[in-house]
Amino acid sequence: MVPVISFVGRSNVGKTTVLEKVVGELKSRGYRVAVIKHDSHGFEMDQPGKDTWRLAQAGSDVVILSSAVKMAMIKKPACELSLDRLISMAEDVDIIITEGFKTGDKPKIEVFRSDVSDKLLTIDRGLVALVTDRHFDIETPQFAFEDARGIADFIEKNYLKQTGRRDISLRINCNDIGLNTFVKDAMIKTITGMISSLHGTEDARDIKIEIRLPTTPPEF
Repeated sequence: MVPVISFVGRSNVGKTTVLEKVVGELKSRGYRVAVIKHDSHGFEMDQPGKDTWRLAQAGSDVVILSSAVKMAMIKKPACELSLDRLISMAEDVDIIITEGFKTGDKPKIEVFRSDVSDKLLTIDRGLVALVTDRHFDIETPQFAFEDARGIADFIEKNYLKQTGRRDISLRINCNDIGLNTFVKDAMIKTITGMISSLHGTEDARDIKIEIRLPTTPPEF
């Protein structure tokens, strides 16, 4: 199960700034991170006049934009999707971090700033840590706004190090190839065994191997 952490707090408290630094820190450690942001006011991703905007304006309920390096889907749901439904759409990641969803049931790190509010939002609703500019007399771990490394250490120790996640995927010519459990285990053991003797692989967490074959297979 992929761990999910929610960063919550009042408007204009600095959630996105904190989250930006924490995501950067987790990425520097080799983790694959998905971010789900809640917007209670609605939003627009498209710029007027662009192809995707024109197709949406024409009445398309789903518009998918895809390239070799990035894809995006713009969808008009019949009702707002639940957090669990959104989580199920995030694939091939080590952790999912949400911004918002303060009433959800996921572990929460609250971002608090004393010039925005004088009390916490989530003291009795799954609070696991605070990012704050003042100290609270509670046992919950508390971090300064600039301590992205400390926040990432907390997440890594309490959520990522407990997953024990071992997985492998195979993609050939941009097509995902399904692998059963037996093949996955065999490939993981073979690959990790081969590279274990190489210098600099002692703390390997994420291994990527790319093999390019000639257009015409060589004759043996």
